[in-house]
Amino acid sequence: MITPSVLAGRARYERVMDGWTDNTHDDAFTHTVRLVEPERTVELSAVALPSPEYVIRDARARAEGDVDPAAVAAIPRLAGVRMVGGLTRAAAEAVGRGPGGALLVDAVVEVARLARQVAKLPRDQAERASGGAAECWTLDTTGWIDLPDSCFTYSAAGRALLGTRTVVSPMQPDLYSPRPGQTRVFVRRKVARVERVDGTLRLFHSMHDNVHGFDLTYEIDATTGRITRAESVTSRLPYAGICSEPQGRIKALVGETVDAGLRKRVSGLVGGASGCAQLFDLTADVLKLLA
Repeated sequence: MITPSVLAGRARYERVMDGWTDNTHDDAFTHTVRLVEPERTVELSAVALPSPEYVIRDARARAEGDVDPAAVAAIPRLAGVRMVGGLTRAAAEAVGRGPGGALLVDAVVEVARLARQVAKLPRDQAERASGGAAECWTLDTTGWIDLPDSCFTYSAAGRALLGTRTVVSPMQPDLYSPRPGQTRVFVRRKVARVERVDGTLRLFHSMHDNVHGFDLTYEIDATTGRITRAESVTSRLPYAGICSEPQGRIKALVGETVDAGLRKRVSGLVGGASGCAQLFDLTADVLKLLA
């Protein structure tokens, strides 16, 4: 029987994330993430260098509700940490295991994700984004070092589709080279929800921003832990016509069981160079709420 701790004393849990990026420095961005859940709210801002460094120059947080003050006070110690592999562990070690610590760690992870949505290329180079999807694809793989083979779109197979079909991208020059002092260059909202309906756990996770529109729904038999429904609606994609290809892979999760090895299996089913990085992150994050 799956009994998520987030549903203790309630039939429905919801978490809302609002994140945005401001172009505050010549060589760095300020990424801000606000996470709200029933018992607490945290807001974390980090000044960080863009790709390829991804270094946190300065970080601050504030909180409301049931959050350990020591955890909030520890956030500035992340200065100097790179937002690459090992970031989650470094954040967890800094904030400890007190109330709200895990939410602060999640905020740090969301900051790192925002950092992969904006770049600081020369403006004349960024203007090429107006030339269509192929130009944007080239700018992407120039502006962010970790994109190649991170998903189907940025694989050789995905690149090959650019010349064979109509591909539409909402990418704009300001994402590659924001105006000096430009605020809210990139804006993102995510809503994660878990609810108990009779013997079923219903999970929902959405993400809407400048270039993505995802709404995922999962249903899980609370007794057996088996996923009985897996659906995704994508209203906006960075490259409609290429990103569309791996979205159907979500159906492969039907029949999977929620257990300790599920995250690894999800990576193989919907992530990797043949899948969708956003679909994997959204799925893994909402499944984590079942712990």
